Amino acid sequence: MSTTTTKELAIGDVGARASLAEKGSERMALNVGPSHPTTHGVLRLLMELNGDLIEKCEPVLGYLHRGDEKIAENMTYNQFVPYTDRLDYLAPLANNVAYALTVENLAGVKVPERCEAIRVIICEMARISSHLLGMGVFGMDAGAWTPFMYTFTEREKLYTLFEELTGARFTTSYTRIGGVARDVPEGWLDRVLKFCDELPKATDEVEKLLTRNRIFIDRTEGIGEISSSDAIAYGLTGPNLRAAGVDLDLRKDKPYSGYEKYDFDVPIGTKGDCYDRYLVRIEEVRQSLRIIKQAIADFPGGAWYAEDAKKIFAPPKEKILTSMEELIQNFMIVTEGPQIPVGETYFEAENPKGALGFYLVSKGGGVPYRLKIRAPSFCNLSILEKLAPGHMLADITVILGSLDFVMGECDR
Repeated sequence: MSTTTTKELAIGDVGARASLAEKGSERMALNVGPSHPTTHGVLRLLMELNGDLIEKCEPVLGYLHRGDEKIAENMTYNQFVPYTDRLDYLAPLANNVAYALTVENLAGVKVPERCEAIRVIICEMARISSHLLGMGVFGMDAGAWTPFMYTFTEREKLYTLFEELTGARFTTSYTRIGGVARDVPEGWLDRVLKFCDELPKATDEVEKLLTRNRIFIDRTEGIGEISSSDAIAYGLTGPNLRAAGVDLDLRKDKPYSGYEKYDFDVPIGTKGDCYDRYLVRIEEVRQSLRIIKQAIADFPGGAWYAEDAKKIFAPPKEKILTSMEELIQNFMIVTEGPQIPVGETYFEAENPKGALGFYLVSKGGGVPYRLKIRAPSFCNLSILEKLAPGHMLADITVILGSLDFVMGECDR
């Protein structure tokens, strides 16, 4: 007579316990998260284990849900900018730009070259900041503490630059429909260049600690392999897609904000494993530095907002205080919002986590009728249910770290 034993850790799902008991062998239902160092209190993984082997892994979302898409229907277009900060909250500057470009596409607004250059610089700085944290935390997930000290130190320098530009370190809310909140301060671009000259030394140190580290390679190489066909089928974008061997980067393939003017390479992986995803990100940091240096070298003069978009962009404060026309214009935009014509549009930008897209429907006026967000982290996380089975339980932290998702935009 055979016996069945079902073991369980944490608070499991009753349905899962019943299904395991019916299988007639020793199994374990294990909850990883939400209270777990890997999932940060915002993600739960419902697993079925056979010993240390993962047989099923189901992500459970909803711990960070805030209803951003519905909130957007009850405020003006500019009032929603701070909410985009909270999507991928590790790259708020890039989120702001993607959202502003969506609204500008529908409104038919073309921003000046100076504004485009500013947006390119801050987007690439956001990419560097996000990847620095991602690589540092990924190293810790694999058991390497020291690289995090290098990457976090450099990230702090970026946050100082963000604060000088926007007045905030984390939730920046810098971009506006039709421009940016303010021009770059005097000497700021020189300080950005200084950072760009210093960062390669730190990234070289990280590479010395990780790239040829035998333990790190054993933990990451051949783990979490994603084929190019699976990456496309699951809608992966960004570094996770390119690590799987798919050459797609919106900055090259569907350029925006003047990206077609810049010379940079798109790193592509071959195996699509955790190791490749790390290599792609560290090379993307170097390419972002190239773009920033080019943007600063050819930094244009002129206005930093669309001066002809009278019903879209609120005028600078010095003009409001000296001109009745600008005062009335500011009053109308603040009270009623930017006046966007009837229509619908979809735009996506190449953010650090992948393609961040906004689908916008307008019935005219200053408030969106509908807004739908295409969050790259949500798509990147969706492949976990296929990716995790067959791996050891100890591999799950490395796989999660290599996918580098943010639950703020998964739950929205």
